[in-house]
Amino acid sequence: MQITETVSEGLRREYRIVVPMGDLDQKVVARLEEMKPRMHLKGFRPGKAPVSFLKKQFGKSMMGEVVEEVVNEGSQKAIADNALKPAFAPQVEPVGELQEVVDGKADLEFTVKVDLMPDFELADVSKLKVERLVADVTDADIDDALKRLAEQSRTYSSRAPDAPSELDDTVTIDFVGSVDGEEFQGGKGSDFNLVLGSGQFIPGFEEQLIGARSGEAREVKVAFPADYPEARLAGKDAVFAVTVKDVKAPDPLAIDDELAKKLGLDSLGVLKDRVREQVKSDFSRASRLHLKRRILDALDAQHSFALPPTMVEGEFNGIWSQVEAELKREGKTVLDEGQSEDEVKKEYHDIAERRVRLGLVLARLGEQNGLSVAPDEIQRAIAQRARQFPGQEQQVFEFYSKNPQAQAEIRAPIFEDKVVDFIAELADVTDRKVDRETLFLDPDEAAEKLKGA
Repeated sequence: MQITETVSEGLRREYRIVVPMGDLDQKVVARLEEMKPRMHLKGFRPGKAPVSFLKKQFGKSMMGEVVEEVVNEGSQKAIADNALKPAFAPQVEPVGELQEVVDGKADLEFTVKVDLMPDFELADVSKLKVERLVADVTDADIDDALKRLAEQSRTYSSRAPDAPSELDDTVTIDFVGSVDGEEFQGGKGSDFNLVLGSGQFIPGFEEQLIGARSGEAREVKVAFPADYPEARLAGKDAVFAVTVKDVKAPDPLAIDDELAKKLGLDSLGVLKDRVREQVKSDFSRASRLHLKRRILDALDAQHSFALPPTMVEGEFNGIWSQVEAELKREGKTVLDEGQSEDEVKKEYHDIAERRVRLGLVLARLGEQNGLSVAPDEIQRAIAQRARQFPGQEQQVFEFYSKNPQAQAEIRAPIFEDKVVDFIAELADVTDRKVDRETLFLDPDEAAEKLKGA
């Protein structure tokens, strides 16, 4: 076996490995000699069939197994002899036609590509300075949350048969939509309860039903927005034939003990306590999201090192596939973003590099500080995922039990959160008071709003 290094650039190593066909033949013969005593063939006494006959009968299938074995041995030898630390499994590519190798007519040649784990120094996380956005939970926040609960539990009563509908009423309707005189998929419904002014339907639809009476038929003309997710409908004029079957007015909104009892609690006081706890929890999660983003930004700024090319390309390809799928759903192209495809790809490639770099940093931090994810934590996360699919829980559990890659995707965010929490305990964290609106902004939007403030 001859191993020759052909590429040594950054974290990429490539080797060309040649195994003479004579060596392969010897391995096949040795394997047949080993198996010969256990073979019972017609016309021969047990274990007495000559190797030359066995080779004619089983040589090609045996050679296929030998080639696979030698390829694995060669890859591992190249890694071991050069003391490499691969980022993941090496890529093996044959040179020439494998069939000729199996037929015993050519040497086995293949290349091995290896991306190495980068060697880098971790920053001292205790010296990181990060900002955490916080906001006070006010009585107004509690009142708003109670009002939302009351609205969600609100009841409606039918208006008089000849009474027209008003804004905030609920109308029960049947409808059939058409574009260019033809019905379209998803444009038909019956006994649909629509709150006028809720914005459930496309702009202009609900407004045209204000003033309608029970039993009335109306023709509603609207235009689908240009950015409507269904490309075939985006920007199209549509006509809906609507029949109003009932009109109901909202009953007075009451935040009292009766509301609490509807929600399974003893009194309004208990409800307020529960709501306050939930609001505080929501504020805490939002605050933690901003802190996590700032910690990741700080880590990214403190680390600069070469990245495994294949790892970056794999991450980029995953991101780009999602971008293309989203553009396809919206009926758009990359050029609709106002940039060239190369410019857009460059932005997402930078994102891929950041993700890989932070992934390696977090993994090293977790390893050095003994952080890990226990099996029961993964099981709890899977159970939580299963609850999102009522009636299919067993299928979800089976999917994850049989799919290690899916389990790894469950594990990754749990591990990341553990490392981030570990860093937060050591870093220099400064709280910054903001209003509720800012706290619940996306971290990028919040940073932009607070810039210079």
